[in-house]
Amino acid sequence: MKRSLNSFQDPQAGTSRTTKSLGDAAESSAARHLQAQGLRLLESHYRTPGRGGGEIDLIMRSPDGTLVFVEVRLRRSQRYGGALASVTAVKRSRLIWAARHYLRRYAVPPPCRFDVVAMDGQEVRWVQGAFDAC
Repeated sequence: MKRSLNSFQDPQAGTSRTTKSLGDAAESSAARHLQAQGLRLLESHYRTPGRGGGEIDLIMRSPDGTLVFVEVRLRRSQRYGGALASVTAVKRSRLIWAARHYLRRYAVPPPCRFDVVAMDGQEVRWVQGAFDAC
């Protein structure tokens, strides 16, 4: 789903921002967008213990009960393939590892999927089921 990123408000527009603060703002904007689409936020910035682990930007639940592991990617332009292309095989592997770690808390894991919210400039694209854990 493509749409304009009107809801991505940069409170410090025109000032120097760190990559971390821009990423945090993008994740907050993505969470608000997904909540407006009916998803419920369960956790943000879920990290696995130890070195080499992974982080999941947002963990949400869809209205049908599916757990949704969301990677938020922000790029200022489409240069070098843009935000969606930046979700590499290595990044997907780390996300899958982190999701498996998260799912250990369930005796019977619910259905789940991996989504990506890609933000390129002022365009946001929500890709549902962006990749599989296979």
